[in-house]
Amino acid sequence: MSAELTLGAEEELHLIDLESGRLSAKAPRLLPRLPAHRFGAELQRTTIETNTPVVRTLDDLRRVIVDLRSELSAAIAPAGVTIAAAGTAPRSEYADFELTSGGRYGRMQEQYRMLVDEQLICGLQVHVGVSDRDLAVQIAQRVAPVLPVLLALSASSPFWNGQDTGYASFRSIIWQRWPSAGSFGRVESAAEYDRVLDDLIASGVIADRKMAYFDVRPSSHAPTLELRVCDATPVVDDAVLIAGLFRAAVRKAEVAVGSGREWQPRSEPVHRAAMWQAARSGLSGELLGLGQHPERLPAETAVRQLVSRLRPELEELGDWATVTGLLEDTLARGNSTDRQRTAYAERGELDDVVAQVVEDTAGTPSGRDEHPVVTIPAYRVRAGDEAVGPGARPRPAFRELAAFFRGWDADTTIERCAARDVWTREHEVGFVVDGGVQVFGCDLVPRAVSAYEWAQLAAGLAQRARAIELFLRDAYGPQRIVADGAMDAEDFVGANGWDPDAVRLPASAVRAPVMGFDLVRNEFGGWRVLEDNVRSPSGVAYGLALREMMDDVVPDAPRPDALRDPHTVLDQLRDTLRTNATAVTGNPDPVVALVSDGPGAGAWYEHRRLSDGAGMRLLTGSDLDVRDGRVVEAATGDVLDALYLRIDRDVSALTSDPRRPEGDRQRDGDRPAEGDRQSEGDRTPGLGARILDAAAAGTVYLANAPGNALVDDKAMYVSVPDLIWYYLEEKPMLESVPTYRTSIEGERLSVLDRVGELVTKPVDGEGGRGVLIGPSASAPEVAERRRAIAADPAGWVGQEVVQLSSHPVIGPAGLDPRHVDLRAFVYVTGTGPDDARLADVALTRVAPEGSMVVNSSRGGGAKDTWITGARPTQGAR
Repeated sequence: MSAELTLGAEEELHLIDLESGRLSAKAPRLLPRLPAHRFGAELQRTTIETNTPVVRTLDDLRRVIVDLRSELSAAIAPAGVTIAAAGTAPRSEYADFELTSGGRYGRMQEQYRMLVDEQLICGLQVHVGVSDRDLAVQIAQRVAPVLPVLLALSASSPFWNGQDTGYASFRSIIWQRWPSAGSFGRVESAAEYDRVLDDLIASGVIADRKMAYFDVRPSSHAPTLELRVCDATPVVDDAVLIAGLFRAAVRKAEVAVGSGREWQPRSEPVHRAAMWQAARSGLSGELLGLGQHPERLPAETAVRQLVSRLRPELEELGDWATVTGLLEDTLARGNSTDRQRTAYAERGELDDVVAQVVEDTAGTPSGRDEHPVVTIPAYRVRAGDEAVGPGARPRPAFRELAAFFRGWDADTTIERCAARDVWTREHEVGFVVDGGVQVFGCDLVPRAVSAYEWAQLAAGLAQRARAIELFLRDAYGPQRIVADGAMDAEDFVGANGWDPDAVRLPASAVRAPVMGFDLVRNEFGGWRVLEDNVRSPSGVAYGLALREMMDDVVPDAPRPDALRDPHTVLDQLRDTLRTNATAVTGNPDPVVALVSDGPGAGAWYEHRRLSDGAGMRLLTGSDLDVRDGRVVEAATGDVLDALYLRIDRDVSALTSDPRRPEGDRQRDGDRPAEGDRQSEGDRTPGLGARILDAAAAGTVYLANAPGNALVDDKAMYVSVPDLIWYYLEEKPMLESVPTYRTSIEGERLSVLDRVGELVTKPVDGEGGRGVLIGPSASAPEVAERRRAIAADPAGWVGQEVVQLSSHPVIGPAGLDPRHVDLRAFVYVTGTGPDDARLADVALTRVAPEGSMVVNSSRGGGAKDTWITGARPTQGAR
């Protein structure tokens, strides 16, 4: 008997209180007002299920879904309730669960306990007419490879219990906990399938056939084959698209069964892995292809692969034009998870997500905006683009800028870029390389960071800075962390960056008043710390220059409200250094000097700019002397209370010998945000040792102190989360990138096996030096790196590849994405909760085309960073 291939759907819909945006448990009071054959109860009181009549076309399915939603919305509106079609309600919490009365549901709660209490979830079930149950059982098994794509298209449940789970469909993760979820295994007939159900019921694990929660099953109450893996979809046309694809897959499987075609199913573990990957990534990452031994594919590629394979069946059913049109709409707007995360990123408010879901549920079936956003022509959209979403549509925060830059033709772009280059040359914005000035590459498209995101970074980086400062004091002091067994002394004593002179400094002196942190965003929008820069972080002055360049070259670009002024960092730097100097020397009006290597220093531009802006004297080693135990400016005899060290070595290295080892002269130095570079200069004999004597006596404050490079070590980076737990007894607010220390045998063996999959870098590397990105490396490069790691295990670390977010840059051909990171700066005056403050300036670094390395020494550039939101009051973080 052939399949009828009719269509129907059941939608589970959350009830949302219009005033609070929370789940409403009013279903038992509302259902008596509704026709029982179209609306029904669910396990939880916060859900109502709709049941469509049987239809034959996708257009009819769209119509009946819209009609049922409209009927339900109108009926419940007087009770102050609306509906949300999503896998999870964004503001749902465990306490919101209320069980629907009835013996069956009561038994389920008694038996499954917490599992039932978690069921604040809603799904979409699609029915395709297959009345022959033997045929339905065969088809159910053969359609399994298409299910991950259908789940990814439907994904609408990233938020659970008040937080982003990191999953596109967390509903499916919860659903898979039921003992009868997933595949029912290999069976040959309906009779054998029924015996599986009988055995499950006899086991006592499920109570009846309706509790067979398989991914696809012969319906327990209708002559259909039922798809059960999908989230409820706010946009009606997403449900229609899924129904069209599922029906075509059923038809394809029916033909295969009828022809007796050989069939080799995927292994159960691979099927589970494919479903998990779809739940994790949705349409923003990778999915597994359709083969028995599937390949990893970008989600859009996997979706298009499925549609292409189903084309004969879609054309036979008359659905090809409809499905392909719906598919393009979905890929252009993104699934609901993409839209929810975009809504949340604006202000960090779940209420905005609730509003988005409710609006999509009640909106046009296509999900198209009444005033559609104009796309960016030819833009190469990639997952994790901060400014441009699916379908090349600018995200809300970038729309005004996108419209502005769309107004530039090639001539305008060339003209503005030429003006930018003139500006940077006239202002001498660059860095010194081999005695010459290399111009600083600047892009003209600013990057915006919302007030919500900046507040997150402020809290997380202040926490990290406090823990690092406490560790430096402890490591060069009592080493309590060793006595308590939290770390071994050999983990840091004598490690790369260790300086025994640092033990002489006053115990209460702030060792790292200026810290820099390199951060990346992954494709899901989460921030991670990539590196800690504590010895001598640079980049602040370049951040200021970028804003000034934008103000002069692109003054007509639309600015957001409450755009923070990066120039406040100059006062913050001055106040930080003066506060710390007073604490050490007792002088209430301290004199501060920035110590540089002079015009040959790599970041000479920054040294000049910061000293001028923050009221510091700009000196070199030859300008210093120590008299009567006090550091003075040699020419004037003025006492210096603080030295802000921006030299490419520790202060002890200051000597009268102008010659340096050849290796020192060749070190990759302080390009923007990469460290300080030295140059020649006459120095007083023994100067470094005498400055250290003065610092030990408390007559001069050294910022940033000797020995801080200990924390810059890439192997020490692994321990920072542990430092937060140990010193602050707090959970780290910001994640780190998973990192492997090759000095540990087990981790080394794993890294050696996976060099081609990981990022490997030297522990003392800076400026991108020695970084190898495994997936982009050649076979000889991978082999050479394996040899280097094996020869010097302590000299390397391996890190998981993080797919950096991207942001548009402008060129004559228009806007094009490039990978970016962010350097942020924290100023520290102590170890208390209010003693570490994030500055209102940041440096966005931009990788060259086709690269994920942003360092200027590897061809990277930078762009202005627009931080928005009212500045916090003093003492707030």
